[in-house]
Amino acid sequence: MEVNDKAPDFNTTDENGKEVALKDFRGKTVVLYFYPKADTPGCTKEACEFRDTYKKIEKTGAVLVGISADTANAQKKFQDKFSLPFMLLADAEKKIANLFGVVKEKNMYGKKVMGIARTTFAIGPDGKIQHVFNNVKAEGHAEQVLEYLKALQK
Repeated sequence: MEVNDKAPDFNTTDENGKEVALKDFRGKTVVLYFYPKADTPGCTKEACEFRDTYKKIEKTGAVLVGISADTANAQKKFQDKFSLPFMLLADAEKKIANLFGVVKEKNMYGKKVMGIARTTFAIGPDGKIQHVFNNVKAEGHAEQVLEYLKALQK
């Protein structure tokens, strides 16, 4: 997915098992961040940094949504364990990750595996991709996203 592409519409469930579609957020900027797996060290660091900057992100008018190849149940446990104030979407079959092109070959302990590459999309109120953060490093990413959102407001 590239800047100015229309973001693929999708339906899935959130951490509470409630149906969610991307079109539900039309009219708002959506920060959709893909992470490999709930409650793993890097993903926990990233999620907790988003938690700690959440109020500032909210002030920009953007909606923050995390998504990974976990079940709704695993997302709920992750959310509760770390008091995450934002929605976490379940993509256990990686259908949405594939739509957004974030399933990539990764090197895990010397073995090549297909997995979700940590990637964040800023989707504009019109449903088009405004910005793509590729090759995201968990540490410092929330601040990077916040700076981007603040720049949009100027």
